[in-house]
Formats: sequence, C-alpha cells, structure tokens
Amino acid sequence: MTFDIDMIKRVYARMKKRVDAAREVVGRPLTLSEKILYNHLWEGMPTQAFERGKDYVDFAPDRIACQDATAQMALLQFMQAGKSKVAVPTTVHCDHLIQAKEGAAKDLKRANDISSEVFDFLESVSDKYGIGFWKPGAGIIHQVVLENYAFPGGMMIGTDSHTVNAGGLGMLAIGVGGADAVDVMAGMAWELKFPKLIGVKLTGKLSGWTAPKDVILKVAEILTVKGGTGAIVEYFGPGAIAMSCTGKGTICNMGAEIGATTSTFGYDESMDRYLRATDREGVADAANEVANYLTADAEVYDNPEQYFDQVIEINLSELGPLLNGPFTPDLSTEVGSDMTKRANENQWPLKVEWGLIGSCTNSSYEDLSRASSIAQQALDKNLKTKAEFGINPGSEQVRYTAERDGILEVFEKLDATIFTNACGPCIGQWARYSDPKNAPKNSIVHSFNRNFAKRADGNPNTHAFVASPELTAAIAIAGRLDFNPLKDKLINEDGEEVMLDEPTGWELPPKGFDVKDNGYLEPVEDGSGVNVVVNENSERLQLLTPFVPIGDSLTGAKLLIKAFGKCTTDHISMAGPWLRFRGHLDNIANNTLIGAVNAFNKQTNFVKNQLTGDYAGVPDVQRAYKAAGIKTVVVGDHNYGEGSSREHAAMQPRHLGVAAVIVKSFARIHETNLKKQGMLGLTFDNEADYDVILEDDTFNFVDLNAFAPGKQLTVEVVHADGSTDTIKLNHTYNDSQIEWFKEGSALNLIKKQNA
Repeated sequence: MTFDIDMIKRVYARMKKRVDAAREVVGRPLTLSEKILYNHLWEGMPTQAFERGKDYVDFAPDRIACQDATAQMALLQFMQAGKSKVAVPTTVHCDHLIQAKEGAAKDLKRANDISSEVFDFLESVSDKYGIGFWKPGAGIIHQVVLENYAFPGGMMIGTDSHTVNAGGLGMLAIGVGGADAVDVMAGMAWELKFPKLIGVKLTGKLSGWTAPKDVILKVAEILTVKGGTGAIVEYFGPGAIAMSCTGKGTICNMGAEIGATTSTFGYDESMDRYLRATDREGVADAANEVANYLTADAEVYDNPEQYFDQVIEINLSELGPLLNGPFTPDLSTEVGSDMTKRANENQWPLKVEWGLIGSCTNSSYEDLSRASSIAQQALDKNLKTKAEFGINPGSEQVRYTAERDGILEVFEKLDATIFTNACGPCIGQWARYSDPKNAPKNSIVHSFNRNFAKRADGNPNTHAFVASPELTAAIAIAGRLDFNPLKDKLINEDGEEVMLDEPTGWELPPKGFDVKDNGYLEPVEDGSGVNVVVNENSERLQLLTPFVPIGDSLTGAKLLIKAFGKCTTDHISMAGPWLRFRGHLDNIANNTLIGAVNAFNKQTNFVKNQLTGDYAGVPDVQRAYKAAGIKTVVVGDHNYGEGSSREHAAMQPRHLGVAAVIVKSFARIHETNLKKQGMLGLTFDNEADYDVILEDDTFNFVDLNAFAPGKQLTVEVVHADGSTDTIKLNHTYNDSQIEWFKEGSALNLIKKQNA
C-alpha cells in the first residue's frame, strides 16, 4: 500500500528547480542533506545561503509521526490550537504502552485493558483531526514508518528521538517535542538552526559477525554522546551502497545517541529494493526519475573534506563486532579478551542473564533472520541458551512474515519469549522484577539503542550492553559477556566442543512480505462530529491549562537541584511505569527529576527545601515552592537532556514552577522543548561557575527585562551567608523564541495568532 503518493510526487516535482537554485545561491556542489533542506524551505525557492550552526531557518516538513506516549501531550496541545484538521499527513502509533511480561497475546490483552482509556482517546482525536491511527500491536513506530511512509528526499518530524530511523530510506527525519509537531500540524513553519554537516565515509564491506549496528557503535565511540549535537550525519561511500536499507536504518536510528539532529544516506538500489518489497513501486519509480537529486553531488563525495564540517572514515572490512556500555551508549569494547579485561577491572558481571532482540533499531526481517540463523545453529549443535531470550518483532508485517517463514519457531524452540510488536524492554516497559529498586547486580545484552541506568527494567544495578542482533543471540547462548564467537568454543549437551558459524540471513523475505491485518485505521472523512471526551476525574488524561508567562522580573528564585553528571530525559522524566501518566501533566509531574543525582549529597530524589531546611523528594520540595509562589532554578552539567524527545522533561518542571535551567551544555531537542514551553534554557559563559552554585542559593536575574538575541543575561547568585557571585549566562534564543517566552509558551502564541 502506498500512502500519500501525490504528496511525494509534489516533493519530487519541485526538487530539481529548488535544488538547482540552491546550488546557485550557495555557489558550490551540495550534500544530500543540503538538497533536502533547501527543497523544504518554508519560503519556497531558495534565495540565500544559510550559515551552518548559526542561522535559524523555517522549514515545511512533509509529514509527522507520533508514538502513543508522546502523542497524548502533543494532541492535547493541538486541541487548543483552534484547527479542525491537521495541515500535513500525520500518524499515531501505539507502541509504548505495552508492557513485556508473559508474551505477545497476554501482554497485548493486558495493555488494551489497562490503557483502553488512552487508546480510545488517541483513536478518537485521530478520527476528529484526520490522523492515521495504528492500533496497539501494529508495530514499533519507526519500523512501521520505514515500511509505509518514509521516502527518499523527504522531510519528516516525529515526537520521538528515534524518528531519525527513516534516514535509512534517504529522508531527513528529525525528532522533536510535541509543541514542534503542533506547529506543523497547525499549518505553521517549523524552525531549526541550520545544521552543521558530518560526513562518514564507509569503505570496505561488512562480513562475518560484523553488522550495521557495529558501524554506529563505532561512530558513537568516536563522536561520544554529544559529538553530533547540532549536526546532520551523512553516510556515503562503497560500504554504504553495499548495505541494506534496514541496515542503514539501524545506523541512522542510533544517531540519536550521539546527539545528531538526524542521519541519512543517499538514494541507491537497496532503497529501491526495499520500496518495491513493501509495495511502494510508485514511490520507487518516482524517486528514480530524480535519482541524481536524492544523493549528494559527485564532487562532494569525491572530496568530502571540502564540503563537510567534519569527516570520519571507517573501513568496514576492518571493523569487528562491538559491545557498547554499560550505562552509556558510547563506551565501546571489542568482543572477547578486551571485554574480559575491562569487565574485571570495572566489576561488570560477566554472566549474562538476558539477551533481547528488537526495538525500533533492530527489529526488521533481516535482523530477525540473521539472529535466527545463530539460534538454529544452537539447535543443530545441541546447545542450550545460558541466558533467557526475548524477541520483539518490529511490526505485524515483520512478525507475520517471520512466523510464516519459520523464523519465530526457531526462537521458540530455544524457549525464547516472543513479545508484542512494541517497544517493551527498550523503553522500560518490562515486568522483569516485582521490586526493581532492590534487584541484584547483573548484566544483560540487547540490540536496543540506549542503556542508561534503570532504562530497561528499573533496576539501577542492571548493566546493559548494546550489540547487534546476531551477537546478542550468540552471547545469550554462551551466557558470558566476554564470549567471542569468532574464536571461542562452547560445550554442548553431549560434552562436545563446538563453534558457532558466521550468521546468515535475508535482506528481504524470499517469498515477499505478507500480513493479514497490519493494524492501520484510516480516519473518517469528516471528523467534525467526533466527540473527544476526557473525564475530569481521570488519572491518565488531563486537559491542559495555558502556562502563565514567567515575566521579565525574576528575583528570589531558589535552587531546586544542582544535578551531578549525566542527566538525561530519563533522569528528568522517567519512563517505565510512569508512562501511564503521559497524558496527565500534574500526575506525571510527580516523577520530575527523581532520577537526577543531587551534587551536594550524591543521592537521587533527595534535595533541600530552603523554606524548612528539611530534605525531601524533588517533586515534593518543588510543590512546596510553588505553593509559596516561589520560582526555582535547575542547574546541570554537559549535554543536559540527552536522550528521548519527551517534552514532559520540559513541561513538568514548567508546570511545577521551575523558571530557568542553567547548564554547561544542552542536548538539542531538550533545549528546544524548554524554549517552546516558555522557560529559560541558559548555559554558563564560564563553565567553572557551575562550581560556584551552592545548596542554599537564591538567584536574581538582573537584566531579564533586556532579554534579546545574542545578548548575555546576568544573574546575581546570593549565598546563604549573604555573599554574592555575579555570573554571565549565554543563550541561543532568537526573536521568535523570545516571543514564546514572553507569551508563556509557543502554544500560547499560536492560540493568540489563531484567535
């Protein structure tokens, strides 16, 4: 089935003229990323060259994708925008609210029972506003998007950081907060700082145990979790061309873990094959007509150093299988003896208790087929898995086809649990423990994208390592973190020494994809008669009340918390069991910053209430300040807000009365989310001033009434002994974003403009 073919053809029809014009105004050959950006300018025809990393630019994305956890808040905001229908094609995918516990059938039934109120709300809002709805069990948003909506040369935004997965089909697909999506749904421009460009040249060819996952694990090691911030990563070279489309998607998907705006590949035959295999021949034919415009100009890839801000080269023939982790996705270790040494030095448990395959990163047919080839060897060679084994197929189409072709049966013969076509353990929806906070120290290996503390199972002692699906399968069979399938032998049930052979698999199903019910519901033609009901007594859903502007006089603000070290969106607004409250701002605000480490006592969820001198949980202390009419400040370290696109990490502090977040540096999406919600997102001009902040501090913003683009803000920090420090703060607000602040939020401004 081909969705929105007329829209796709319009994008291609204008591409030649716009890209040619962009090449003239820029005065040089263009990268693929630049071609897509200039073809999606809100103003239409390019008339000026934009400076990377500096100029804010308005764009017109082609479509929007939302997952159920973030869609709730996005659609609650859109309901206030005064529009009768979304302005661009939009979809909602129910994949986050399904907990993995017993297996697909029982878990899906339980999710439909527990979250029926939320699913019914999302379905009715989708019907009312012309949004495509994918039912629970239909699949993980990014796999479903790759199969149905992604197209070469397109621009998409999505309310999930791994929206970038669609770069595997040559898109610029960018993760955003719900307020950004509301702008586009309401027919307004979407603003983005024109990204810098990182080129990754792939030479050689993947073989043996090395997989596309190892490419991005290596890139994460090179760039770290913040090395891609503000940049698009564009992959090219013979190694890229030789890779499958879903393999490209895996690499783009985990680009979120290096902070990249997005990642992409130039159009090639693998994308043509994938489009045709997923019944989108019309898209492939249309793309082939403008194929030269769906990749970079030849001069760019011939001399990449002249056109990219940074160039990395990786020889795939020399790349080996990697394990990244624990607790951060950029800590990379080669399999085998290197892992033995590092694990012993750091006291990482070498015994592996679970191997998990799936997530939006690695749940394609190709991924499952290659992992199943390892599982089949275990059966053939009389091996038993030493670790427990779990599988999350990426979509109902992938699951149905894999079941038809006997792939799932192989896993089941090894006693693997086949979970629902959903995110499950990847986002903390895993009922592994009854008491995760007091669960034992252990190691797991998975093919997911993130491995922050508590991320998968709520246990702070779980050491999670990221690997390819085939390596995950091998380690689950061996039961050891330092197992090297290239060299190590295993003892089978007969006492014989055996070795695992290299994985094999299919890029695409030999007999084609098939599915009986893909789980898609088309919205009604006229949604004006659809009634969206939100029970005022609901604990899951709550209609929004507009935020009140903070104003230009901010004095006497108290320090809420000074966060120590890594503070991701998982620390600011945890997922897992808290996902149930994603549509109820006041209830979910009770998890605000409970995972952040207090710099003054190195404890989580234990901060000083300056009004009483007592210590309590962060939300409790913040509610006390709010009741007293006192604004607060949060202080943080580098890359604050790393991880998910969840705007709850901005909306919750805003709702509770936090006025400013001051850090050494921000992750891109979170900084934008703070701006959208009318807050101050500021950075230390002198990073050493982080150390100046003390536990009993009060903040007076001296010149907020002169808030202007490019102008520093001055803050007087008053300590408990009456002494003061004056510090300078930087910001990246432009005129439009300052208007959001003055109005109280971007949504307030939209409502005012649509009144």
